[in-house]
Amino acid sequence: MAIQVGDRIPNATLNHFKDGVQAINTDEIFKGKKVVLFSVPGAFTPTCSAKHLPGFVEKFDEFRKRGIEVACLAVNDAFVMSAWAKNQNVPEGLWMLADGNGTFTKSLGLEMDGTAFGLGMRGKRFALYAEDGVVKKLHVEAPGEFKVSSAEAMLAALG
Repeated sequence: MAIQVGDRIPNATLNHFKDGVQAINTDEIFKGKKVVLFSVPGAFTPTCSAKHLPGFVEKFDEFRKRGIEVACLAVNDAFVMSAWAKNQNVPEGLWMLADGNGTFTKSLGLEMDGTAFGLGMRGKRFALYAEDGVVKKLHVEAPGEFKVSSAEAMLAALG
């Protein structure tokens, strides 16, 4: 069953790249903070690179002014996420989180089978807003769509 509004973010270890690959626990990301976490099916893929991540890069300061941290998640490795961050001019402070084995994504119940497209198991396209690790807003895209998980949609949902 997929995570729902009111549920706590599951405890998991993800990776990010900072002077090499660094492990980070979800408690460190979410505890005592307001966080928008958005997930993309894959780094360097068309919609993810042309719209999803760029929207959050563009609106990053608007989230920060509201005291909200921003994190991007993909079932990719930390090296790929780091290269993608450089390619997309991701600002310092926007977390680029690697869920290489999809363990965290599966614990959210938001995995997607992309084997028909040569992608293997990936994460669905979604965005959630959490306060102190509790989900307050959750927007999961229908397959092939990009409407409800954009930076603009999340800012609008947060009022």
